[in-house]
Amino acid sequence: MENGPLQVLTVPTAPYPDQRPGTSGLRKKVYVFQSKRNYLHNFIQSIFSSIDLPDRQGATLVVGGDGRFFSRPAIGVIVQMAAANGIGHLIIGQHGMMSTPAVSCVIRKYKAIGGIILTASHNPGGPNGDFGIKFNTANGGPAKEEVTSKIYQISRTIEEFAICPGLRVDLQTLGKQAFDLENKFKPFTVEIVDPVESYANLLRNIFDFAALKELLSGENHVNIRLDAMHGVLGPYVKRILCEELGCPANSAINCVPLEDFGGQPPDPNLMYATDLVDSMRDGQHDFGAAFDGDGDRNMILGKHGFFLTPSDSVAVIADNIFCIPYFQHTGVRGFGRSMPTSTALDRVAKATKIELHETPTGWRFFGNLMDAGMLSLCGEEGFGTGGDHIREKDGLWAVLAWLSIIATRRQSLEDILKEHWLKYGRNYFTRYDYENVDIDAACNMMEDLEILISDKSFVKQRFAVEDKIYQVEKADNFQYTDPVDSTITRNQGLRIIFSDGSRIIYRLGGTGAEGATVRIYIDSYERKLIFEDTQVQLAPLATIALKISQLHHRTGRNGPSLIT
Repeated sequence: MENGPLQVLTVPTAPYPDQRPGTSGLRKKVYVFQSKRNYLHNFIQSIFSSIDLPDRQGATLVVGGDGRFFSRPAIGVIVQMAAANGIGHLIIGQHGMMSTPAVSCVIRKYKAIGGIILTASHNPGGPNGDFGIKFNTANGGPAKEEVTSKIYQISRTIEEFAICPGLRVDLQTLGKQAFDLENKFKPFTVEIVDPVESYANLLRNIFDFAALKELLSGENHVNIRLDAMHGVLGPYVKRILCEELGCPANSAINCVPLEDFGGQPPDPNLMYATDLVDSMRDGQHDFGAAFDGDGDRNMILGKHGFFLTPSDSVAVIADNIFCIPYFQHTGVRGFGRSMPTSTALDRVAKATKIELHETPTGWRFFGNLMDAGMLSLCGEEGFGTGGDHIREKDGLWAVLAWLSIIATRRQSLEDILKEHWLKYGRNYFTRYDYENVDIDAACNMMEDLEILISDKSFVKQRFAVEDKIYQVEKADNFQYTDPVDSTITRNQGLRIIFSDGSRIIYRLGGTGAEGATVRIYIDSYERKLIFEDTQVQLAPLATIALKISQLHHRTGRNGPSLIT
């Protein structure tokens, strides 16, 4: 306990117009938070002010993050402001670190009012990188739009913030710290917790750890390679996969969290997870996975680097869902995918007679369905997969789900996927990202494109490329009516659906810190199994997508920044 009560101050401030949280919170360059006076304080106060005072008085709040540059000073401010705003108890991961899935788990376990996660996910870190602040609500999931809109409105008119500047917390030592504040009857407490343990306990209750240990360290074990990309998940991989499930220590790489993630974006895809991709080529590893900065995304590879698309991943997990003991006990209430994700999951849902939900991009839409008992498994094409055990996508959960399927079926990842394609047919899927595009140019292109595809004459148009002919069957701007509360979410992506089921989708992305990201998604279904390269197979549709949008001309870009 500190000597004497600590002073609580009310500090005048001026609003900023650009603190609108996206689906993944507020993301900006680090220098924005560092150089703009009270920029961090304003946004944190806006979060606290969005919670009614009686609800936050004495409440518990969870704080964690991926450990990126600027996290520690930001946590110091959050602690001081939480105390001044009536929060009674903070739970913080040791060293200020806790994966996004673990934060969701801890919020739910301790019935906290919510959590603040300091992450910019797969975006670059370091002094010249990105920083982000995300608010999760009491269900453990990302705040709904009405909450983020309220935070934004408060941020536009904020005049003052409350802070306890003399409060200093030790982030290294496990246990509780108590602080007396002036005009407060009860001490403000901060509890530093092991960031892995609660989450590991949850996984032990979902998967058969004995079967996984036999798979990973038994007599006929598989060799795996796991790349934490210097993000928050390193200690989780070491503790759960290596120490508990018996993987050799050298099977886990890049497991020391770094503020700049080793100079590379912690983005688990074929472009950035090069350490994993290179180490899988020679065939000495049967299974590989990489994780992003905050641990909610995953990329999975088979032997010789055989690439598993996120769209196929969720479909195969759905088809083998009872290999996971958790679902044997709970049953399966529904499947879900984001609209741009390939329709591979739809075919499993139809065959198993389980309802499928197609939602906008953003995990909060899945969370609403899960809270209503309508959804058990879901996925997004952006390397996100998860179940209803928490309200976030979960990279390590996805890997253990796949290892559970391999342990049950005793087949390689590649053989399991090829059998799936034989059974259901194959969806060829790709995404082209055009990053840091001029915002006005991107918006104008999207507006003109919507006018074009909304014209009645656009439907039934035919497009010919080489020997392929595609006829438009439907074109629209996707909107979603939530079956739980009937809220309508509009303008979620321009869709062109062809008579053979192929789709071209255009969206403006929202997870970058600068400029706009234009994304083109291409999805094509083949019932007959052919082993064609994805980019070759989808080249005709890619040509059509660029012709219709005139993207290269409208944005000045000759090619995408990233292909996944």
